[in-house]
Amino acid sequence: MKKFTKVIAVVLSIAAIIAIFAACSGGNGKEKAKLTLATSADFPPYEFVGDNGDYVGIDIEIAQAIADKLDRELVVENMDFDSIVGAVSTGKTDIGMAGLTDTPERRESVDFSSSYATGIQAVIVKEGSAIKTVDDLYADGVTYKVGAQISTTGDIYFGDDIKAKKTTCTLEEYQSGADAVAALSAGKIDAVIIDNEPAKSFVAANSGLKILDTEYTNEDYAIAFPKNSALLEDVNKALEELIADGTVQKIVDKYIPAK
Repeated sequence: MKKFTKVIAVVLSIAAIIAIFAACSGGNGKEKAKLTLATSADFPPYEFVGDNGDYVGIDIEIAQAIADKLDRELVVENMDFDSIVGAVSTGKTDIGMAGLTDTPERRESVDFSSSYATGIQAVIVKEGSAIKTVDDLYADGVTYKVGAQISTTGDIYFGDDIKAKKTTCTLEEYQSGADAVAALSAGKIDAVIIDNEPAKSFVAANSGLKILDTEYTNEDYAIAFPKNSALLEDVNKALEELIADGTVQKIVDKYIPAK
């Protein structure tokens, strides 16, 4: 009986020690709530795969800063760009960030935060192209083939202009911006409409291409939420605080240095 009592005492002592270590390490048996982010990691410098295989970029760092403020664990879900709004609208993820523009069409499916960055839609062409300005895409009777990543604002806006008969050009849709640029380099299309920052990266990596001096359009980037999401107010508050204290600008400047 004494031996049994001693065994019980040792077991209880060990259990007490484990409990003390757990308390000292901050363990309380509760995991952090998650903040799931839908993104498309092929859109540098806003989101892309880093050298270590992790997700990096402006949107990723802003999302992480928001998660930290809300004491949540950020979980990044990488997917095709045209799947993001659907993933958010159905609640598969809490938020979506991928250089997303707040547009009336998207607002039919999701809600948006305050804007955190301004983007420029640019046009990439081959050096020596007959397309010198954006207006050349809208000249009477032109039949240029214009490429865009599917479901991006460039795709949506130029597609709308074709439907409205503002241009006689045609639109080719691609799964990624890289695919569109590859088609341009191969001579399959005449121009690509894409965000200015990724455009710079693609032009730097592909000789013989250039960005037109004239902009296609300007747009405001924002975070997408499921309709009537309980998170919108908290995330928006955190975002606005990060904008006010300069954190967002520091993140943007890290990836897009001022000239």
